[in-house]
Amino acid sequence: MTVNDISLTSGMRSNLLNLQSTSTLLNRTQLRLSSGKKVNSALDNPTNFFAAQNASQRASDLSDRKDGMSEAVQTVNATNAGITAITGLINAAKGVAQSALSTSDTNVQSKLAAQYDTIRSQIDNISSDSGYRGLNLLTSINTLTVNFNEAASSKLDVIGFLANSTGLSLSAAGGNWQATSSITADSAKMDTAISTLRTNTQTLAANLNIITTRQSFTDSMINTLLTGSDNLTLADMNEEGANMLMLQTRQSLGTTSLSLSSQAAQAILKLF
Repeated sequence: MTVNDISLTSGMRSNLLNLQSTSTLLNRTQLRLSSGKKVNSALDNPTNFFAAQNASQRASDLSDRKDGMSEAVQTVNATNAGITAITGLINAAKGVAQSALSTSDTNVQSKLAAQYDTIRSQIDNISSDSGYRGLNLLTSINTLTVNFNEAASSKLDVIGFLANSTGLSLSAAGGNWQATSSITADSAKMDTAISTLRTNTQTLAANLNIITTRQSFTDSMINTLLTGSDNLTLADMNEEGANMLMLQTRQSLGTTSLSLSSQAAQAILKLF
């Protein structure tokens, strides 16, 4: 059946069109109330929809980068823990060396040399145990790359160093500690090793500060992007609730008006 097969009065057709328009607006308002958004697809507002989508996608990409920053912080913390422990062992070794210098008993010096070598081996152990998730910045010159933006064009390279006895030039004492000059030379090497560790700790601290600052900045950027996305798409629930009440009232009045419009056509039946 085509549209022209049924003829409606002008009043009835006008009321029918108004009811159809009201029904469309009701459906749209119900969708906004259920989703909380005034822009649910590109059909609603192409400009706002795609702008909001781009902002949300960038926020998601930055969130992934923030996870990488958190892992980098843990790697640096593990490295710092290793340096702190190694520094403590070297200070203990210096105490052993001082004890060796204060005695002329070769048996005692031999025992102290053995203690020093034990401490030296523990330095190697701590160095090798200071990794985090497969990356150790104290066993070789590894590089931790921390990406800050979604394109990975902004980044920081945290470069490790060799913090075992070899890297710190701490040679084995063996039987050499029976000579004062050997003990003094090893003590000087320990001082140099501590100085090296302190320098690298300062570098790590600076890198950690950069990473944590970028973490805070990334949090702010994610919040800004999501807020901007919401401003473009979220509906005013108070306004939409008021719209729903008005549309329901309009629909009720339209139905009544359509009924009244049909009464003129029904009057012809009274002639029979």
